[in-house]
Parts: sequence; structure tokens; C-alpha cells
Amino acid sequence: MDAQGRGRAEDIDPADQWVLNPETGDYELRLPPSAPQSPIPAPRRGSPAPAPEVPAPRRRRAAPEEPPPGRRGRRRPAKKKSRGKKVLLWTTGTMAFVVLAVGAAGYLYLQHLNDNIESLPDDGASTGGFQKDQAINILLIGTDKRTGSGNDGYGDKGSAGHADTTILLHVSKDRSNATALSIPRDLIVDVPDCPTTQEDGSTKVIPGSSGVRFNTSLGQSGRTPSCTMRTVTELTGVTPDNFMVADFNAVKTLTSAVGGVEVCLAKDIDDPDSHLNLSAGKHTVEGEQALAFVRTRHSVGFGGDLSRIEIQQQFLGSLMRKLKSNDTLTSPTKMVKLAEAGTEALTVDAKLKSIGKLKDLGLELGKLDTKNLTFATVPVKDNPAEKTPVTVVLKDGAAQQVFDMVKNDVSFTEVKKKEKEKKDKEDAAVAARLEGEKSEPSEIRVRVLNGGASSGSAGRELTYLQNEAGVTKSENAGNAPADIAKTTLEYAPDQADQARALAEILGLSGAAMKPGESVTNAQGLPAMTLTLGKDFKGAGVKLDATSAKAPEDLQKSTADKVECAK
Repeated sequence: MDAQGRGRAEDIDPADQWVLNPETGDYELRLPPSAPQSPIPAPRRGSPAPAPEVPAPRRRRAAPEEPPPGRRGRRRPAKKKSRGKKVLLWTTGTMAFVVLAVGAAGYLYLQHLNDNIESLPDDGASTGGFQKDQAINILLIGTDKRTGSGNDGYGDKGSAGHADTTILLHVSKDRSNATALSIPRDLIVDVPDCPTTQEDGSTKVIPGSSGVRFNTSLGQSGRTPSCTMRTVTELTGVTPDNFMVADFNAVKTLTSAVGGVEVCLAKDIDDPDSHLNLSAGKHTVEGEQALAFVRTRHSVGFGGDLSRIEIQQQFLGSLMRKLKSNDTLTSPTKMVKLAEAGTEALTVDAKLKSIGKLKDLGLELGKLDTKNLTFATVPVKDNPAEKTPVTVVLKDGAAQQVFDMVKNDVSFTEVKKKEKEKKDKEDAAVAARLEGEKSEPSEIRVRVLNGGASSGSAGRELTYLQNEAGVTKSENAGNAPADIAKTTLEYAPDQADQARALAEILGLSGAAMKPGESVTNAQGLPAMTLTLGKDFKGAGVKLDATSAKAPEDLQKSTADKVECAK
């Protein structure tokens, strides 16, 4: 910024032109009186007159008047503390630090920043925009488009900008916790038909594709971020409120703006593909080196995209700690630099391209307790259809459980607390059904009936129990005599240990456990009866998401911990 052509000297920092008005508590633009041009026009009538009258705010700045009763002049510690709290925002993904820049720096001069931001239609794929009194879901997309200086060596040559890095950022309704859920670019999904606004304003429906990589939901066949939104909704059941997109330049310019980000490596890395060459230990990276760090994959973990996701999550957690621990967020000068860099690399949906919305979003995100920010990755497994797997598919049960927890606003870091709160609401005798010894899964005998779930549910749940949960002594008993609203597990007193073990596997509450009589299975042995009700969500999905634990093998970390890439 060069003072927008007002004749300012090139070495004047834009932030120094914004001064706190003690009467309003807001920042206002103030230009030094030595300026060859004045933003305030001189009187248009009469003969030459003395210099124009100086407005009250400028006069107070040059020679402060006696402050009104109860005021202490321009120094207002309480107000400054409040501003610092408001701008103490956080980051959670390739685009989350852009949210930080826009939200906090926009508190100073969003009008100018708004001119930097590009927007695209959401084509009706969103909820219509985030709401202050609801949980927030923002789709953060980092593309592999090779635009900008020095980016020729990255990404796919000629790429239209695919969804190279995608994070569904969920912020809880009470703002006490958040989950940044990474979606692997090589995940096989179904991309739905996508109504898409064209450059001339018309709408074209881009046909969907079945069994393709997730990253093709953007860029391929002219798809825009709204199509990635629709794909995420179909995949997870969660409809994003807004989207944000950035290219390679975002990482480079933003890390330079904050003076670098500290990262840690457990071993030496020399990756010719990402151009990262660092020794084991801690390093501070910025610019090109920061981009190389988040794009490296062949030299960490198993050398695939999932390993790259882990190193990106480590980087983003470190960036957030950097912003929180130093004085960046309370320094107008630093925030100007960060905001300028961020907004120039940012594309948002049209519902976010407004000064008020961006500021409101930033302040909502600033309410988060960062120790309860969880980075997680959608549970996946190698694609069984490929002899040499290069793509992945959803891991049955675990993936649906993660999606369900996000959809039901369940924290991945406060699950036990919420589980206890729910149990406290249950009758003590009912809750006690879950307490006590539990059998091994291989000792559980149960017959599965469909009592209102979708067709084929009993068979799919049986497959999960036998192949994933180790409940090998289970069988499909067909349809129940009548449909029921809630899934139940009926068992005899001497089967209580089996019932408790199965309830834990299925995520059943004490209220779903029905003491009664056992039945006889196909081998003539006593067995329990599991009847799947209309609340059944899918094979392996916990039936009570609000009291369920995250899958034990879920790849996740929290933003407050330092982890070295292996």
C-alpha cells in the first residue's frame, strides 16, 4: 500500500496512518500535516483564506484538550485489552491462517483489504453462510495451481487448480472446541452434478463422476469450489457454511509476514520433488522453504499423501502457536503486513465478500480455546480394487463415526466430559447397566434383526461385527416382527457381560439395553437379540454419537503439542 496515491512518502508504514479515536474507540485514518495533498478538500468558495480549519480529532492529537470526566486521555488500557482479546485469533488449515489475517487485521482497515479479495458464487451449495449462534463449518481449500512468481516447480503442470489440500473446519456451537478434518486428495468419491455459474452469469450443470479422486471436485471440467462443497456434503453429511481457497503463494507470503514458523524434523530430509533440504531438529522456515515443507511427502512417513497431511498439520499447529505466543496479533504494523499478504492470496464465496462478515467470522473464531483444537484425518484404507494401491477408500465404520461426531457437534478432545454429562441425565439404574465386567468380542453371541433400518442393514452390520469388531459368533436373523424407533439389545441376566461388551462396540446407551430372556441361535446356543431401529446410521457407526469415543486408530493431534515429522 502506498497511501492510495495521496502523495505519501514511500517509506511510511500504512499502519502508522491509523490512529485510535478516544471518543469512539475505533481507528481512523490520519495523515501527517506535511503531506503535499490533503484528504480533506479546501473550501470551494471565496478568496484565498487561511489554512482550512483542522478537524477536532486532529487538533486533539496535536495538543490534547482536557479529557472529559472519567476519561484518561488517549490511553485506555481496558479498551486495548479488549481489542487484544478480539484479535487473538487462530489457524487450523492451509486457509485458516488467512481467516486469522482477514479477521484480525480487518479490525483495523477491512475496507482496503476488501479490494484485495476475490470471490466466487457458492451456487447454492452452502447453508447460506455461517451464523453467530450456530456451529460453524468452513471448507478450506489449497489448490495446486501454479500461479505466482517462483511456483513453476510445484504442482502439476497446466493444472486448473485441483483440491490439493482440503480441510473441513468445524467450530462448535459454544466455541469451546474445533476440529480440522483433512480430506485426502486421493480418496475415491462420487462427485455429484454441479450447477455452476459461468463467466457470463449463466448457469451450467457440470455432470458428476463416480469413483474418482476427491481432488477432481475442483478444476476438472470447469468445476469451481461450489462443486467441492457439494462433494463434501455428499461424502460427510455436513453442509459447509462458506469456503475459502488459496494457492501456493498464501503459504509463502504469510509465513514471511509473521517472520517464519518453527518446524521440527525427526530425521534429515532431502526431497528433490518438494525442494526441501533440512537436517533433523528444529528450524524456522518461511517463504519458499515453508512451501517446500508443507508439500514434502516422499521423505516422511510412508511417502504418500497421508504423510504429507500429517506434516501439514504439524506446520499449521506450529504457525498457530507462533501467532499466539508473540506480539503479532496486537501489533497493527505486523497485522497490516499479514492481512495484505493473506487477502491477496484469498478467494472466498460471495457470501463472505463483505467487510462485516469477514470481521464477524474472525471474531467468532477468536473465541476458541486453542487447546481443544483437533487436527484429524478422515479414516481411510488402501483401495482394495488396485493391485498397487495409489488411492484410498473410506474405512467402514470409523469414517462414518467421525462424520457423525462432526455433524452432531461432538468434540474430539472433550468426549469424556460430554459422555459423563449425558450419563448423569440418565436414571442411575439404567446407566449402571453399562458398568461391570465385559466379555471378549469373540465370546459374544448375538442375532441381528432389522427393525426399521434401511434395507440390508442387518447384513451390513453383521459383516462389520464379524470382520471389523471380532464378534464372530453373530448371525443375521432377518426382519423383526415390527419396526422400532430406537435400536435395542435384549439379553438374559447371565449375558450381562456380553451385553456390556457389545454396547461398547456399538455405542449403545444404558437405555438401549433391555434385560429379558435369551434366544437360541442357529447352533442351538443361547444368544442375545440386537434389533436395529430407525435410528441406525450405518454399519460400524456408533448409535449414540454424543457419548461415543473417537475411533482408537484415528490419526489426530492437538494444536498445543509440538510433534516432529518422522
